[in-house]
Amino acid sequence: MPGIGLSDGRGLDYHPANELIEWQSINAMHLSKVDLNLFVVFDTIYAEGGITRASRRLNLSQPAISHALGRLRQMFDDPLFTRHGHVMTPTPLARRMIGPIRQSLQGLEVTLNRADRFDPGSAAKRFSVGMRDVVECVVLPGLMRTIARSAPGVDINIVRAERRELERELSAGTLDAAVDVLLPLPEEIRRQRLGAEWLTVVARRNHPHVRAKLDLDTYLAQEHILVSSRRRGLSAEDFELGRHNLRRRVRLRCQNYFAACRVVSETDLILTMPQRYARILNAQFGNRLLPFPLEVPMLDTYIYWHAYADADPANTWLRQQLLQTLRGGATSARRTR
Repeated sequence: MPGIGLSDGRGLDYHPANELIEWQSINAMHLSKVDLNLFVVFDTIYAEGGITRASRRLNLSQPAISHALGRLRQMFDDPLFTRHGHVMTPTPLARRMIGPIRQSLQGLEVTLNRADRFDPGSAAKRFSVGMRDVVECVVLPGLMRTIARSAPGVDINIVRAERRELERELSAGTLDAAVDVLLPLPEEIRRQRLGAEWLTVVARRNHPHVRAKLDLDTYLAQEHILVSSRRRGLSAEDFELGRHNLRRRVRLRCQNYFAACRVVSETDLILTMPQRYARILNAQFGNRLLPFPLEVPMLDTYIYWHAYADADPANTWLRQQLLQTLRGGATSARRTR
C-alpha cells in the first residue's frame, strides 16, 4: 500500500492529535467489518517487540504480519509501532489500546475453550511454565506422574524465564504460570505461596575441617562456592550473613549446582544451597549435608500468574497441580540434622 511503511511505521507519523480522535475512530467502526485476527497480530507484535518474532510465534509469514499491521494502521490512522533499532516500539495510542484488547482476546479465548469447565482427561493443551532448575528437579517428577495418569493429552513446556521479563511474559500469555522466589511484581500479577525451603551446607566426606556438626566459625573459615546465573550480586546466604556483619570467602562463582556439587566432592570447597535439591543432586556424589549454621528465614517459593487467567479453568487446574506437587514434596522435607 503506497504511503504506508508496513515494516517499520515510517509511512505514518504519530502526532498528539491522534489521541483526540482515537475513540471516535474506534466508535465509528462496525464490529461486523473488523477482522478479529488483526487484534491477535497486534497483541503478538506488542508482546514480542517485532514482526519477525511475531511471525514465528503465530506461525505466519512476515509479509502476512506486515499486511495485517498495515490494515490496523489504516483502521486507527496511527502507525501503532515505530522502529527503534531492532525493536518495534508501541505509540501512545497502542499503549492505551493494549489493555482492553488483551483482556477482550483472553476473555474470548476462555469462552471458546468452554469457560465453565476444563476436563484434563480429554483436553489437548500445552502449558508453558517459567521455572529454574532448582525447582525443576524437585517438581517435575511428581508433576509428570500426576499428569501422565490424569491428563494424557496435556503437554508441559518448562522454560527459563528472566525475572525482568516475567510480567511481560505472563501478560502476553507466552507463560501460563511461573514458579520463583518472592519478586516485586505489580498487582496484575497474582501470586500464591507454595512452600518454603531450608538452606543446607554441602561438604565432601572426610573433609579435613568440616565434621559431623558445623559451627559458624568453621563455616566462615572455609572457601565457598556460590551458584548464580548473575555475574555479580549477593546470594541469599550472603545477604543473611551480611545482616549479622559477617562475610565469607567465595572462591568459585558458577552457574550450575550439579557442577558445584561435583567440585565439592573433589575439593575442600563447600557449598550452600536449597535442601531438597541438595538431597537429589548429592545422592550420586556422597557429599554430606549439614544445617546452615545461622538461624535464617526459610526461602519462600511462589507461583505467579496473570489476573486475566484468574477465572480460566485450565490455568486454575495447572496451578492446582503445581501447588499439590510442591506442597506434597514439602511435607516430606525436614531440616537436615
